Amino acid sequence: MTTAKLPVAIIGGGPVGLAAAAQLVARGETPIVFEAGDTVGHSILQWGHVHVFTPWQYCVDKLTASMLGDAGRKHPDPEDVPTGRELVEQYLASLAALPALAPHIHLNAKVVGVTRRNTDKVRTVGREDMPFVLRVADKDGSVRTVEARAVIDASGTWTSPNPAGSDGLPAIGEAEAADHIATGIPEVLGKDRARYAGKTVAVIGSGHSALNALNDLAELRIAAPGTRILWVVRKEKVQAAFGGEAADALPARGALGLRGRQLTENGTVEVFAPFRIAEIARDGDGRLLVKGDHGAVPGEFKADELIVATGFRPDLSMLREIRLSLDPWLESAAGIGSMIDPNLHSCGTVRPHGAKELAHPEPGFYIAGMKSYGRAPTFLLATGYEQVRSIVAALVGDTEAAARVELELPETGVCNSTPKPKVGIKAPSSCCGPSKSADIASTPVTACCS
Repeated sequence: MTTAKLPVAIIGGGPVGLAAAAQLVARGETPIVFEAGDTVGHSILQWGHVHVFTPWQYCVDKLTASMLGDAGRKHPDPEDVPTGRELVEQYLASLAALPALAPHIHLNAKVVGVTRRNTDKVRTVGREDMPFVLRVADKDGSVRTVEARAVIDASGTWTSPNPAGSDGLPAIGEAEAADHIATGIPEVLGKDRARYAGKTVAVIGSGHSALNALNDLAELRIAAPGTRILWVVRKEKVQAAFGGEAADALPARGALGLRGRQLTENGTVEVFAPFRIAEIARDGDGRLLVKGDHGAVPGEFKADELIVATGFRPDLSMLREIRLSLDPWLESAAGIGSMIDPNLHSCGTVRPHGAKELAHPEPGFYIAGMKSYGRAPTFLLATGYEQVRSIVAALVGDTEAAARVELELPETGVCNSTPKPKVGIKAPSSCCGPSKSADIASTPVTACCS
């Protein structure tokens, strides 16, 4: 049975998924992109109000930048720092509209299962000869199947946030309190303002998302003095969350940590550290009563709203019939587990990698982008682009290009960039930057945009 004329399916219409589609088109292949949302970059728009750390020149894949240039599309100022919304509206939407890509992109198309034709996970004989089958749920409620010769899962992790519970499981009562829990970085100063103004709000987490939420809440508190801000972290010392502060080579990221320190030291933010959440209940007034271990003793606090910024994990449910090789604790592709382990690495010490390291026991199947990193928060957007360049080369039989590394990262975990922020930018959220203004194909880059 031949599958050569079938398309290569891409799950996810974000930056890495569209870069994969562009690589396939450039190689004379036919992609078919399934995006669950109603626009490309749908997940990014959920944090569209937040600025990244990386200037434009390092948020755009080299090949797609060339395609847009050839189409006469004007590029944003390469030194400006975009918001998530600008990343979608000024880059991904333009890319998706190109005649070379537009016919291959399917919106409101959620992939709910991947397998092989007439072949479950157990069967080995003849397996590689069978085409992949994707089960796709469309917005109108209908379900269809689509065959492909290969699959690249670039669906990300945004829809699978980690819980507030400190042991990896949702805290007891967390699901029942969902109407008072937000994940990621809600738009505290915009559409979500009324939800938080004058309330007691607990931010859970110690990463950049948590710092951004605290920063926004502190600004809201100026206009709504009744707003009380709690910061709940699992770390023994909250100072570990502040990063390099003034010594950070990325001024915007350093400013975020510095602001976090100021807010805790001046009493604007009340810190609970270490606090490990075990249960979320309701008190007699309907407020949330959060219980857990506060250091070595039981503790509790009350809040009206929780913002859970504890990271994300991959949703692997649709891949149940695919033969996967996963790192046992990160749930990343097994071949990169030791390279990205946050117990050992920061974003700047993750080495670039490609098809060989991302391969699974299922020939022709790859997970790329943020999802390939599983639970590790060290994903690098530039590395994601390198992943799909290598994967596509492997799929078309160009073993030399697949093995070649076209991106070098520094050994140090320090990000060496000083992007020029736009006037009036607040401390942004989540990306490290490159070390020099040079060709992305050869420049040391630590651009981490989730």
